[in-house]
Formats: sequence, C-alpha cells, structure tokens
Amino acid sequence: MSGVNPVYALTFGINTNGRTGEATTVVTDTTALSIAIDGHVEEWTPLDSEGWTRRLMTGKSITITMGGKRNEGDAGNDYVAGLAFKNGQDCNSVFSIIFPDGSKLVFDCVINVTALGGESTAVSELGWTVMSDGKPTYTPASA
Repeated sequence: MSGVNPVYALTFGINTNGRTGEATTVVTDTTALSIAIDGHVEEWTPLDSEGWTRRLMTGKSITITMGGKRNEGDAGNDYVAGLAFKNGQDCNSVFSIIFPDGSKLVFDCVINVTALGGESTAVSELGWTVMSDGKPTYTPASA
C-alpha cells in the first residue's frame, strides 16, 4: 500500500489477559487514536563549544491516546473500562498496532483510563492512554 491512508486503516488490539498470552482484542467503538513518540534528550554545553549546546537522544517512550464510546458487552471495551479504578500490575497489558503498510508495533504497556461519562444527551465516552513499559518490538512490512 502506498500514498496517504485514513486512520481507520490501522488495526490495533489489547491483550485482555494483561501480560499473559498473546490474545489481541479490538476495543469496539474507539473513535480516535493518536500516537506520540516521546524522546528523552539530554543537553549539555561544554566549554569548547563556544556556547553551543550539545544533545543526545538517551531514551524514548510511546504514549497512545485513545478515545471512543463506552460499549458495554464488548470484551475489549469492558476490559479497558474495568481498569478505571484499578492500580499496579492490574493495569499492565500488551498493545499492538498493525499499520496500513503491514508493519507491526507490539509493546508491554500500562493502561490509564482517563475519561468516563459525558454530557446528559451524549453517548457515554471512554478515554484512555496506553503508555509503553520497556522497549517495543517493531517489525517492518518487508520482514
């Protein structure tokens, strides 16, 4: 596949068994997915650089912001919503994304439910973030 692609061409899944096994379940009625790659850059200004700053990328993390509607009875949706009031290891899972070109990103994650409810005449929302926990596995489409 080449050219530009709509966001709905991404396929994502969450492991509803936490970090046990390799099950991947879609969270039905997700309407937004935004991937942020957070770079950790260290800066220093050595005396021999005449005031110019040096930098080195020393780490990275991924944060994926998800939004959608609360769909009771859907396994993925129920799993994520059920994490709203849990802490610790209970919020650990595995997240995967398959991009339109066939490349795949899989990583251990922590799930943080950020929104439930909504306006009185709206469909109840479900907002959550997926934060990487350790180094992800990225498999290019050609592999």
